[in-house]
Amino acid sequence: MTLHPIEAGNFKLDGGAMFGVVPKALWTRTNPADSNNMIDVAARCLLIEDGNKLTLIDTGMGNKQPQKFFGYYHQWGDYALASSLKKAGFHKDDITDVFMTHLHFDHCGGSVQWNKNKTGYEPAFKNARFWSNKDHWQWATKPNRREKASFLTENILPMQKSGQLNFVSPPNSSISNTNKVNDLTKISALDFGIFFADGHTEKQMLPMIQHQGKTIVFMADLLPTAGHLPLPFVMGYDTRPLLTLPEKEKFLNAAADHNYYLFLEHDAHNQIITVKHTEKGVRLNKVFTFNELFN
Repeated sequence: MTLHPIEAGNFKLDGGAMFGVVPKALWTRTNPADSNNMIDVAARCLLIEDGNKLTLIDTGMGNKQPQKFFGYYHQWGDYALASSLKKAGFHKDDITDVFMTHLHFDHCGGSVQWNKNKTGYEPAFKNARFWSNKDHWQWATKPNRREKASFLTENILPMQKSGQLNFVSPPNSSISNTNKVNDLTKISALDFGIFFADGHTEKQMLPMIQHQGKTIVFMADLLPTAGHLPLPFVMGYDTRPLLTLPEKEKFLNAAADHNYYLFLEHDAHNQIITVKHTEKGVRLNKVFTFNELFN
């Protein structure tokens, strides 16, 4: 097995929205804001090369939305999904599986593209199976008013219409009610465990991958950046912040106990971190680049 970080593009989001009720004086220590209160955000995906399978976890925003849409997110830098795949030695047509942690536009927008004549949409990965779960799919296709702007039909429905959509079966009970973080749903088709969390959105899925004797966890929006490690530092985007707190606490304690390597999707400046127990709770231990760990 070989892992490849795939940078799908950088953008900016409002720091207050990213840190909820936490005062700016605190969150700017780790995530400095510009004059418009915007902080740097990444769309960092992960490609798993395993034999004949190429599994891509999340796909970033994509590029099919109008310029007005992207104007809200202040894209910066030169990263793009297709060019990052090419740098790793692959093309979109090589991908066999696309696993979406959840269906917010910044996580799945790159899964769908314009067709050749720009008369409609089609899957961007024509040879891939797309993976979600039924509970989250229902949540995304019949969205609540809070999340409606994050679930865009053009990002979601073409995957189903193509016949390429597959569902992972969630556990019978919420992860917040299970006894162990390692009580994971495991799907043989993808060969990794999945941690389900419901605080950010219904049945968000976090892959937990065993590689070179390490447990690598794709953190998605349970831990957007290293600056979100303190338990109360919860995004304003979370639909159930009081559920995020115990999910995050349970997970971070396990991560410190078992030395998990946390792959940060949205941290523009830190790729992978480990955490440790301190008197103030679980805090940052070490920061790694991907190449330091695996090359």
